[in-house]
Amino acid sequence: MRTLVDIPARQISDLAAICKAENVSRAEVIRLAIAAYLEKRKPVGGDAFGIWKDSPVDGLEYQARARAEW
Repeated sequence: MRTLVDIPARQISDLAAICKAENVSRAEVIRLAIAAYLEKRKPVGGDAFGIWKDSPVDGLEYQARARAEW
């Protein structure tokens, strides 16, 4: 998919230097940068599993109550 993005002149200069040094296209460098950004920002722990997945009880509260009984 093609996308139009405004990039400041300073970043274009830096991008051009990277492209020249690595002998790759600007589009490839931008794709790699976006992929790295998305990987870094990927939500962690969003998918729960096991018996706690749909539980309305907070796991830490449950643990505290259980230990209080000891």
